[in-house]
Amino acid sequence: MVAERKRYKAVIANRSYTIIGNKSSQHMNLVTKLVNEQLSEIKMISPQINDEQAAILLAVNAVSDQVDKQAEVLRLQKEVQELREKTVRIVELENRVKRIETIESEARKYLAEQGQTDVKIKNHVHAQQILNEARKEQIKQKTSLDRKD
Repeated sequence: MVAERKRYKAVIANRSYTIIGNKSSQHMNLVTKLVNEQLSEIKMISPQINDEQAAILLAVNAVSDQVDKQAEVLRLQKEVQELREKTVRIVELENRVKRIETIESEARKYLAEQGQTDVKIKNHVHAQQILNEARKEQIKQKTSLDRKD
């Protein structure tokens, strides 16, 4: 969808201009005001220069500011990307912690069912070993039941 182009009448340095673009009148009023203010400042600082020279200095200042802003935008985009990557990593780590907590909880539950409440789980690897042994026992019991049938 192409934005509707508008005509805007501006007075800059006591000269009338028709500007065609898709910005709002409020935006163009602000731009015109800032241009006039900056032209006045330049003329105050250097009264010997003419309007054309002041306009060129204003354009150079504007492009310099634009380059600075673009560099800042690129820096911020890079920072946002790094934060997104860190967020993904944090979510992955949170999910790992939840899985570890689940394994440890299941191991504690199994030990409690076996009456082994005095056994301390050292870490998630130990918890996984406990659950693996429990599963081996379940498989042995099932296999022995199947053989009897």
